[in-house]
Amino acid sequence: MTNFSCNNFLDENNGSNKNDSPANEIPVEVISEEEMAFIEAALLAAVARPSLHLSSSSSSSLASSSSTSSAFSLLSSQFQSRNGRCISSVNLLSNRSLRTLSGPHSGLDIEDSCQLRNAQKKSRVSESLLNRFRRRKGLSVTDITATEWCEKQMEFLLLLGKPEVTKAMKTGKMRHAKLEEEVIKRVEVSVRSLEDVWALKFMNFILGANQLLFEGLTRELPLVGFVEGAWMVGVIDELRMPVTGMDRYPILVDTKTRAKAKLPAEPQRRNGRLQLMCYKYLWDNLVSETFPSDQFFDWFSLNPNYVLSDDVKKSAADSGFPAETLDELMRYFRNTCSVLPPAHNQLLLRYELQEDNSLLGEDQFAYDVDWVKNQIEHCLKFWVGEQEASYVSEEERWKCHFCQFASVCPSQNDPSNALSSQNQ
Repeated sequence: MTNFSCNNFLDENNGSNKNDSPANEIPVEVISEEEMAFIEAALLAAVARPSLHLSSSSSSSLASSSSTSSAFSLLSSQFQSRNGRCISSVNLLSNRSLRTLSGPHSGLDIEDSCQLRNAQKKSRVSESLLNRFRRRKGLSVTDITATEWCEKQMEFLLLLGKPEVTKAMKTGKMRHAKLEEEVIKRVEVSVRSLEDVWALKFMNFILGANQLLFEGLTRELPLVGFVEGAWMVGVIDELRMPVTGMDRYPILVDTKTRAKAKLPAEPQRRNGRLQLMCYKYLWDNLVSETFPSDQFFDWFSLNPNYVLSDDVKKSAADSGFPAETLDELMRYFRNTCSVLPPAHNQLLLRYELQEDNSLLGEDQFAYDVDWVKNQIEHCLKFWVGEQEASYVSEEERWKCHFCQFASVCPSQNDPSNALSSQNQ
């Protein structure tokens, strides 16, 4: 399957209609939601303001410059939401032809967007981490699992910035890329707006779903859904169809890499199970309910009648679903969801040794819908400001030994919180 990606500029129309008149093209780097959060945190620290985020107004813009003295590497960029957006690189994948963002902009492919239905006081919502760091972007499944691991660490990540990428993290990312290449070929496609970006995500989902049904396997499948009052996004590592019997429910699989030749401790396994259960929850929600298109367009500030770029339209037509607008492409997406079965209730975690990719073990477990709903709801309370960030439990205090924020964490000032010497 082929996956599509792009390198391009978007029109800056200064608030005018996107399709009416030509505008100056300004090169703008698109960054992931995580990177945006770190930039906001850096700016926050620099100017000591209570919160910084991109305005949802069409005339709002934000310019940030690189500084060697900063704790974070700020990308030189300018942003306009709604009517002018520049996206620098989007990938579409054709063994399946999948459309995703490539390079430094891969965060736009999703791992997730959040809108809470529960009424909150405006003053409280404006101060929440959700509105400061995930406004109009949404929560990713990774956000949920990182919050479950340690709420205080998640808070530090947002406010102080991303820790240094370790060798183990780089190795794990390379392994996932190699697995992806086994079934997906990347092809570049030019985009001009966030509507184009979402069009590519929908195309990648459709192509990946078709690959799953006809070939029995697909990888790196983007998801978006409205669950527990929140918009959430993610990317499923792997879906495979059962090879025996009449069972036609796709099995969700995730591969974890390990630096040492041993299986992880139970808290790490639990975190991996939560990740896969979140994916199944999103998948089942997509295939069993009518996708709330109007709410989706409203929350993500997208114009359903926006005319897609020529490259995106050509890619869609070549893939078998010609569309002129985002709304037309959305119809193909909804139709695809309507014919898909729910995911299998048995989920699979695979653990590989980073050194040679040998299999260390597998964790097959049953889906628990009540447990995953409770976990998501608990995490959302932290994100919307209903509860302060909590520390890890006493029996899991060993996590602090591997946390890069341990030196500034208040929990470490308590003599009773001695670190365990256990090497997980």
